[in-house]
Amino acid sequence: MLEILANARQPVSGTALAKTFAVSRQVIVQDIALLRAQKREIVSTCRGYMMGSGISCQRIFKVKHSDDEMEEELNLYVDFGGMVVDEFVYHKIYNVIRVEMGLKSRRDVKEYIEKLESGISKSLKDVTSGFHYHTVTAESDEILDQIQEELQKRGFLAELRDYEPIDFWKE
Repeated sequence: MLEILANARQPVSGTALAKTFAVSRQVIVQDIALLRAQKREIVSTCRGYMMGSGISCQRIFKVKHSDDEMEEELNLYVDFGGMVVDEFVYHKIYNVIRVEMGLKSRRDVKEYIEKLESGISKSLKDVTSGFHYHTVTAESDEILDQIQEELQKRGFLAELRDYEPIDFWKE
């Protein structure tokens, strides 16, 4: 599976991997989890799995914007060379609710926006009055600094509240 993902030029769906190995898609999901536990960098996108690009710089941005500004905000990340790994919210009752995104190009952003506009689902930001977070990776901290500066200029950055944890990933 690692060889297939390493040689793929685009994400490989769980269904395609399941067919290749004659197993269920759930087995693939479990195997991906095991590989991640072994520190293999595998990214989940809306179109399938892919090997991470070795990008080591990561930052979490808390943002708030209108539905009309969503595409502008997501394009900002990818235009600066970032990849939007996920979107999550911190809910006072349910704690962290997270979905993987894997957006790394304007095309990915466009497809994501089209899915939301089709009525299939709503953005997680709607659960928390528009406040939400994105984990973004990039080749350098300088790129992440530029993204943060631009988010601030456009009024998208939001401040943390007292009830929000600083490190969202620790138990």
